[in-house]
Amino acid sequence: MYDTSHALKFPFMAGSSLPVTYRTPQTEMPLGARISEAMCVCYGGVDSYDFHGLETIQCMVERRRGAETGVKWVQAYRGDKFWDALRDGVWPRALMDAALSRSHTLVPARLSFNNVFPTVDDMRRLVRDPVAYRYEHADGLKCTMILLGGLIRDFNFAAYVNGARDPWSTQMYLPMPDGRTTLANFFSPLNWGMEQMFLTGKSTYPIERTLLTTGLTAAGVESLFRNQTKFDTPHLAIKYEPTKDSTFWRT
Repeated sequence: MYDTSHALKFPFMAGSSLPVTYRTPQTEMPLGARISEAMCVCYGGVDSYDFHGLETIQCMVERRRGAETGVKWVQAYRGDKFWDALRDGVWPRALMDAALSRSHTLVPARLSFNNVFPTVDDMRRLVRDPVAYRYEHADGLKCTMILLGGLIRDFNFAAYVNGARDPWSTQMYLPMPDGRTTLANFFSPLNWGMEQMFLTGKSTYPIERTLLTTGLTAAGVESLFRNQTKFDTPHLAIKYEPTKDSTFWRT
């Protein structure tokens, strides 16, 4: 579909609502930032919500210095291998905690008024099927998408930016319908983006983002199928420039 849109010269858009929904705090990754490591901690299933987690990461890291360079490899971790990787420091625990600290749905790990943050033992008790995709971009940036269903029910991003010791973090806020008064208003920015494309004849944000995240989702599933081994992705050498301004919904 991507190749056809280029061959026939028509605008084409796709992707998750996560890059365009509200953020709390309402912040934008600086264009040209130096990002050394990035992560999304979220929830959901394989070959479904993993895609949304990858889109959460990509809409942020594409704004780094040098723009997007493509992805070299992906490795998935699930079940016991996930817990082993967490114990062995395959991804930064501090970055994971920074993302979890943005969650509005974090399950209290214990009955306490002063510390409900989960230990690894707490997470093992609450999360039945943990999954992570760890991958490296061509310019050396490493990213991790983590599914922790049972612990949280939202999408949280963290990264090390511009050499700062403390992580930079935010939540992609999805005001989910509760059957009473709340509307699933995160679809409004998707509609707005499509309207702009129809009016201008140009994509509102790069379709290459979703070309890459779709390939990353498939690569993560392939790594799981291959007994959670590293899967090289030369076909994901996808380079592109981000839009000048982020397209997330502002209040």
